Amino acid sequence: MSTEAPLFTSVGLSSAPEESRPILQKVHAMFKFIPNLYGAFANSPALLEGYTALEAAFEKTQLSPVERQLVLLAASVENACPYCTAAHSTVLKHFLRTSPEVVAAVRSGSPVSDYKLNALVNLTQEFVSARGHVGPPTIDSFLAAGYRREQVLEVLIGVALKTISNYTDHLSPNELDQAFAAER
Repeated sequence: MSTEAPLFTSVGLSSAPEESRPILQKVHAMFKFIPNLYGAFANSPALLEGYTALEAAFEKTQLSPVERQLVLLAASVENACPYCTAAHSTVLKHFLRTSPEVVAAVRSGSPVSDYKLNALVNLTQEFVSARGHVGPPTIDSFLAAGYRREQVLEVLIGVALKTISNYTDHLSPNELDQAFAAER
């Protein structure tokens, strides 16, 4: 990592561009703090608005909260984003009470013991690693595990979210928030 100053510093309610402040207020209400990555997004009101809108759309998918977080974790691991990997590991383990073994498997690239979740993680990983060129066997496994065809596209929403956040953190690494530090 460079010793130069970050390209984008994490801004708060008082230092964010005016257009970002209402969205940051909603983020603060949701998390009870403003995660540093959202503070980095806030440097561009358009990015912050787009990210949170896409995030809201992802919440409306047919994937369960655990499945959504596994998509976000798997994409973050595949994109080598330590900030997002820690954040999603925290949500999965501490808020959604997901088995630590499932989280560890995704983080290490090992198979997940649950067949259905493993198919979801594999699809996500291939979306990222193959830049969207997912092979028929991966999609067939996903569908055979009990997911529906339209859910392939719903996974893509999560991959798009993580592309934005992972790449933002790559451009300008953020200090890991204390809330996520245990999952570093």
